[in-house]
Amino acid sequence: MSHDVRTALKLAAEIDQPAFITLLDDAPDGSDGPLSGIPFAVKDNIDIAGVPTTAACPDRTEPAARTAFAVERLRAAGAVPIGKTNLDQFATGLVGTRSPYGACHSVASAAHVSGGSSSGSAVAVALGVVPFALGTDTAGSGRVPAAFNGLVGVKPTRGLVSTRGVLPACPSLDCVTTLTRAVSDARPVLAALTCHDPADPYSRPMPPRLPHGVAARMRVVAIPDRPLDLDPAYETAWAAAVDRLKLVAHVVPVDVEPFLAAARLLYGSALVAERLAAFGDQLDGPGVDPTVRQIVLAGNGFPAAEVFAAHRELARLRSIAERTFVGADALLLPVTPGHPTLADVAADPVGANARLGVFTNMVNLFDLCAVAVPAGEADGLPFGVQLIAPAFADAPLLDLAARWTGEAEPPIVERCLLAVAGAHLTGQPANADLVRLGGTLHSRARTAAGYRMYTVDGPFPRPGLVAGDGPGGFEVEVWDLPAAAVGGLLPGIAPPLHLGPLGLDDGTTVLGFVADTGCADPTREISRHGGWRAYLADRA
Repeated sequence: MSHDVRTALKLAAEIDQPAFITLLDDAPDGSDGPLSGIPFAVKDNIDIAGVPTTAACPDRTEPAARTAFAVERLRAAGAVPIGKTNLDQFATGLVGTRSPYGACHSVASAAHVSGGSSSGSAVAVALGVVPFALGTDTAGSGRVPAAFNGLVGVKPTRGLVSTRGVLPACPSLDCVTTLTRAVSDARPVLAALTCHDPADPYSRPMPPRLPHGVAARMRVVAIPDRPLDLDPAYETAWAAAVDRLKLVAHVVPVDVEPFLAAARLLYGSALVAERLAAFGDQLDGPGVDPTVRQIVLAGNGFPAAEVFAAHRELARLRSIAERTFVGADALLLPVTPGHPTLADVAADPVGANARLGVFTNMVNLFDLCAVAVPAGEADGLPFGVQLIAPAFADAPLLDLAARWTGEAEPPIVERCLLAVAGAHLTGQPANADLVRLGGTLHSRARTAAGYRMYTVDGPFPRPGLVAGDGPGGFEVEVWDLPAAAVGGLLPGIAPPLHLGPLGLDDGTTVLGFVADTGCADPTREISRHGGWRAYLADRA
């Protein structure tokens, strides 16, 4: 990504679409970091301190008191926000036309919608104003405009990117998303955004290892086992996309009806009441879009019991849909069944919009991650597909998306488990070496029987585990490290310690810090303490 802030601001002021609601002419210089100096745009339902978060509603004029956590993460990485972008009001829409600030259109056709609700963010990236932009995606609001403008739209696992400082649409489903031209541009942005935020009740940390059943390299992709309800041009483009998929993955047909049924629940059941609870109190002002008001106030018509009935039906559908990912790594679907014109949406604002969500609405309901990627053209307009996978499969899904787009994939990093018992324990002086080398804590454990612990000489106080006839049961931590990084530890391991097999109390054997039998000096045995921390505590 190469672009400077001054150029981005100039381009933003010159484009002939209402992509921006506010430009930040006093954008500060970027700090040092992996995104240093790179300008980006922010969807105007995400806070920047001192600027009103309009959510495309001009009644909202109060400047935000604080900057959203996600924007702060990008600033800390060196990126510079240059403006707030247009959207379907209150992030309720997939068309990009529900805004008093004007309707955006696809960069490929002034007659066709841009897609929403992250319309301005998509247009800003597609027109080359900024290398990346933030959107949100509750029901497809990042993926649909990506598809209609030939972009990559990354919808991460729910909670992976904090939504603190994002005006809620459906708080339990909302996701901050990225829009870029390439997968390689999305990687460093998502890496900067990914951070557990304890102040966000919906935030979740990325597990240190891939979840059970998620492959590090995705090679099997599911597709629908029957024709989809697509516009004629989209049928042709979809068939070509399936053929293209067969060049990069094994293809298995699956029944996608549980996915489609769940998608219908989002607005066709009491689940719509979550939007009413999130911002229903803001729908009385003169600047509110009448279609948005109509959709959200429909939540008043559902008794509370129907909310629970909808969640019960959603759980049933999810339990069926999850079987897809037993025999496949990911699911490929079109992003939308067609590309409506501005006139189509004006003639049927609710129906035209609803049809755009039939393949996207269920992704957050089922707690899945997704990446929208370009897949050629349909009637001369950009056509996009989406790759969908289980929660926290974001990294291998991005690799699959890169393979789809013909970009280079990063090599798979081989990992190994290393047990530490002394100076490398959390809080001890050498623990920073493990972190520096990319290590993460895998588990806390105890050694198997047959070991004794002794103090050993060296550059700092440390213990040695010696195999023999000892009681075992000593406290250890097992760390997950890139296999290549283990070599980086070797220069700092002073004799008599070395790396060797170490048995654990669960019957497994891992690499660990051990000492030779020559260290078994009875005057230096500390086995009775049960571990290095306990020994240090007793000495203190």
